[in-house]
Amino acid sequence: MISPAVPEIVEEEIESAIECRNEALQTIRELGPPDLVHLIKQSKSGGRQTGVYHHVTGVDASSSASLAAYVNTLVYSPNDKTHKVVSGLYCCYNAFSHLDMRVDVKIPGGVESYCIDERGDKRVASEALWLETFLCAVLRAYSYADDGSGDSIKKIIGVRRFDPITSTEVEHRFLDAAERLFFKGPQLGSEPEVQVPNVVSNHLTTGLLNYIHTTGRYTSGINLFEKLRTRDCEISSLLARVLLSADEEVQAVKLLHDAVSELPMDYSLLDCQSFFCQRKGKLDWALECAKRSVTAAPSEFGTWAKLAEIYVGLEQWDLALLTLNSCPMFTYQDKDAPRMPEPARVLLPVLPESMLDEIDESQQAFEGELVHPSLRKLHAAGYRGTFLKAYSLLTEITAKIGWDQLLKIRSQVFVMEEEYRSEKQTVGSQTASTHNASTVALHSQSPKVNGATPEDHKTNGDIDQDDGEKTLASFATTAVADNGNRASSATLAADESLEKPNHTITSEEVKSGNEDPSPSQNNYTQFRHKRLCERWLDNLFMVLYEDLRIYTIWRTDMARSKGEDGGGDYRKSAEEWEILGELAERLHHFPEAVEAYQMCLRVRFSPKAMKGVLKLYEGQGRVQEILQSLIRLIAWQYRWYSEFSPALLRTVRSLIESEGAVKVRSIVQATSLPQPVLDLTHRYVELCATFRSNGSDG
Repeated sequence: MISPAVPEIVEEEIESAIECRNEALQTIRELGPPDLVHLIKQSKSGGRQTGVYHHVTGVDASSSASLAAYVNTLVYSPNDKTHKVVSGLYCCYNAFSHLDMRVDVKIPGGVESYCIDERGDKRVASEALWLETFLCAVLRAYSYADDGSGDSIKKIIGVRRFDPITSTEVEHRFLDAAERLFFKGPQLGSEPEVQVPNVVSNHLTTGLLNYIHTTGRYTSGINLFEKLRTRDCEISSLLARVLLSADEEVQAVKLLHDAVSELPMDYSLLDCQSFFCQRKGKLDWALECAKRSVTAAPSEFGTWAKLAEIYVGLEQWDLALLTLNSCPMFTYQDKDAPRMPEPARVLLPVLPESMLDEIDESQQAFEGELVHPSLRKLHAAGYRGTFLKAYSLLTEITAKIGWDQLLKIRSQVFVMEEEYRSEKQTVGSQTASTHNASTVALHSQSPKVNGATPEDHKTNGDIDQDDGEKTLASFATTAVADNGNRASSATLAADESLEKPNHTITSEEVKSGNEDPSPSQNNYTQFRHKRLCERWLDNLFMVLYEDLRIYTIWRTDMARSKGEDGGGDYRKSAEEWEILGELAERLHHFPEAVEAYQMCLRVRFSPKAMKGVLKLYEGQGRVQEILQSLIRLIAWQYRWYSEFSPALLRTVRSLIESEGAVKVRSIVQATSLPQPVLDLTHRYVELCATFRSNGSDG
């Protein structure tokens, strides 16, 4: 089996990386950072020692022996024949017990294993701790895996990513550990959309479902959750999700019926019911389930988001906006990333087997790439967690009804700033009362929940109103295109076709204390059926306007370029095409997104662009093109030390299920690319055969 090359980050001072990791132990929140492997090298002539390190995920962490075995694979390096490794330290975080498991290997010499707590004290590494560490290592491998776009790989430099489960024997150990530690899962934290981790919503259950859906090992998942369900009926929601994925719908529906009868207000069960009804096109049934789910868990973002999603499907746009406004928003917490000192130098060798002429990652390939400032200012590109989901729902509504209609509905359901000021001046001198516009606007049957402060929202990539004005004003004088006259005409066209959104009046402004006492609610008759818009949602409208404006400028300018130049000489750098592709995809304009990604690939290879094109091919069922894209994406992954991507493995598995392994292998082998590159893709096919995926025997 081909392993990725070994990156080396050289320290300024020996063991400074280990000291940084020790200091960071107190700040680790959830699963912890990738494993750290630190080596001390010495010149074979007996010179000074140097410290090098890299990070890794997916190594078997079930015992000190397995980690020591990994260190031993690094002793002989084909790229460095002038130094020898004299010692190695493997650090693997145990998120259950908040300990850093250490294996110190002396070469030649012995192996010492111990663990370090948050205070830096040494402890004995017991069998129970190694079991927890093994499970955490598998979950981290899936959590830090790249989805094929390269985003995760680019976040942390020099991480080797291995497949943590390569056989049914390792799978059995993984599921056994998960069963024994299942009810400790909430200690690991949860995805950013979940406010409070519980027994069915945490990183352990997320990792289990991810593994089951990636490998298609539904029977193993069903057996696990069947056993756990006898101890807690709440786990029925996880079992039902796996049954639905395995096309066991009748069994899943019976299970949901029995479980909801026993736990009628369990929001995870109701959410699963809603998902099933929605998938079957029974949106009216899904709506009732979603409403009960919101009642059961009003402080969870997911329940409100599902309700808003169903309203969008029912084309009840006003209720969709009101529901979105009620979503509790949480500050996004990114994964635990390693904080390392500034290195002396970084060595990033290329695996010869992954080298492909069209995948040029050299510095020369990126030289001269300029990105227009207006494309750098798109705030929506930085959204994560709850804000990303909310923005996606807002853009989906816009794609279906248009920007003008969205603004019209917005003004019908929310109190607008202009009308509020006007009404306040009109009736301000008539009466005085303890009531205010906020009280009037909030008289409604729909609950209003918000779980984060305006300051929290800004940290997630939002802009405040003043910033929005400045940003939008700057667009009037900037252009996306290279040609000045053409750009300014496209900007004018965008200004004319897009109405700039007025601000709503937010609850923060009304309650800020800067307002005079408001008149009696009887005088505010026009607000009786309106709500106050949350500041974060008001900001989302401003950010959406930015996206739409830049998109309109791009499409107008490109159309004119094609008209004037015949074939259309519309030039952009690869990164600009990549950003435009992301922009179009965010706005649900998928044909235009694919067009931008294809233009990017003509300039240079980009994993993000290739992944975007792959989505199109998957939707159209174009097997040859899917495999051509997969071969290149897998080669790029190996070039950056990753032999494992769950998303790419899932694509390969679905192809094998529909077309058969023999056909897939034949198409890959018939490709006119170097054999070592093709072998990397064959490895994914072999993995599907190991797990006996449907179609892998024919």
